[in-house]
Amino acid sequence: MVTMNLYNTLTRQTEPFEPNEPGRVKMYTCGPTVYHFAHIGNLRTYIMEDVLEKSLRYVGYHVTRVMNITDVGHLSSDADSGEDKMLLGAKREHKSVMEIAEFYKDAFFADCEKLNIKTPDIVEPATNCIPEFIRMIKELVDIGYAYTAGGNVYFDTGKLEDYYVLSNQKEEDLMVGVREDVEEDQNKKNKTDFVLWFTKSKFEDQELKWDSPWGMGYPGWHIECSAICIKHLGDRLDIHCGGIDNVFPHHTNEIAQSEAFLGHKWCNHWFHVLHLNDTSGKMSKSKGDFLTLSLLESKGYSPMVYRMFCLQSHYRKPLEFNYDVLDNTKAAYEKLVKKTSSLQESGELQQEEMQEYREAFSRALAADLNTSQAVTVVYDVLKAELNDASKRKLIGEFDAVLGLDLLRKAEKKEADSELAAFVEKKLAERKEAKKAKDFAKADAIRDELLAKGVAIKDTREGTVWELAK
Repeated sequence: MVTMNLYNTLTRQTEPFEPNEPGRVKMYTCGPTVYHFAHIGNLRTYIMEDVLEKSLRYVGYHVTRVMNITDVGHLSSDADSGEDKMLLGAKREHKSVMEIAEFYKDAFFADCEKLNIKTPDIVEPATNCIPEFIRMIKELVDIGYAYTAGGNVYFDTGKLEDYYVLSNQKEEDLMVGVREDVEEDQNKKNKTDFVLWFTKSKFEDQELKWDSPWGMGYPGWHIECSAICIKHLGDRLDIHCGGIDNVFPHHTNEIAQSEAFLGHKWCNHWFHVLHLNDTSGKMSKSKGDFLTLSLLESKGYSPMVYRMFCLQSHYRKPLEFNYDVLDNTKAAYEKLVKKTSSLQESGELQQEEMQEYREAFSRALAADLNTSQAVTVVYDVLKAELNDASKRKLIGEFDAVLGLDLLRKAEKKEADSELAAFVEKKLAERKEAKKAKDFAKADAIRDELLAKGVAIKDTREGTVWELAK
């Protein structure tokens, strides 16, 4: 089995990844808060976590991966201020919280499917685990790591020797964690204390509430991941993943409450993906308009082009999005697919010669998930003195990790530039027809496109199209 060398946020160095049980990996990844569409910055993290899981499987590990779905308890500030994001989504769209959760959960997994992101073995919504949250919080109160104040239950960070073990921050360097127009929470003993359970004293209009020893209320965001992870993976976790913005306070708080609850070290390895930035900085939903996968599709970019765009950069480096680079990636991807599509399946496999490339691919993955080098190995295979059958076999193996549809894509119909221009022209006509409430004409254009083998779909962000299967 190849040893994976991965950067560990906890130790701040690249080191051999060693699970607690040889050959088996317990992996947890923070899932989405399903109050809005995922933007492509969110999706970069999920792509790289997907590659990590598939890489671990490729080099021989059995992986069990768990992911939560946050459908309650995540406030608009990670420091326990503002409103519940789910409630904000419900108010924005005049729907119930659970309607919002279901819609955006489905949208998230639809994006994942388009990007060849494997669904984790276990996906657990927070609202399924209220009894587990209450039991964990009650234990923390009983052993003296949590206290009640002002109707809420807080974790007492003052009881810890090193609260900042993951983030390596200093207390005096931190702000209170609330905006200037929000009063500091006077119930906290320490400014870094965080809420485990909110009661009706916090939000009277909260839609989702449950009975608890502390009154009607709902869980804080941080307790959810710890309890869900421990429920499904036990009391020792091998690797925990997420975006770099989760390091503090979310993952820091997870370590604090989990290790207080368990009484021992909880997770050995922490894997974080850096931000995708646009020209104005970190991509964020709070800016209003944000880039989604559907928007890229509407502009003619395959989801696989965006996946390749992400793989060409290292996960621990900030990645800046711009359309010029995406255009270059699209051209490179289409050339790569064209080359793979020309490979024939006939011929005897040259196993001895193939081993050199398998080892090179494994070395790239083992070098802190060097996906750019792994893609280079694919190009090396195409240039190698190997027969087509051997090349095709290797590329299929490698693509099980890279997820770029290099062989299946070659079998799909692709739109030429002339057809693409025709479709865009017709979509513009249809948009004008709908504006003029000429729905008969809009439907006629849809039928005309379908007759040419083009299927269209109206989304919240515009109309997307693809060649009908």
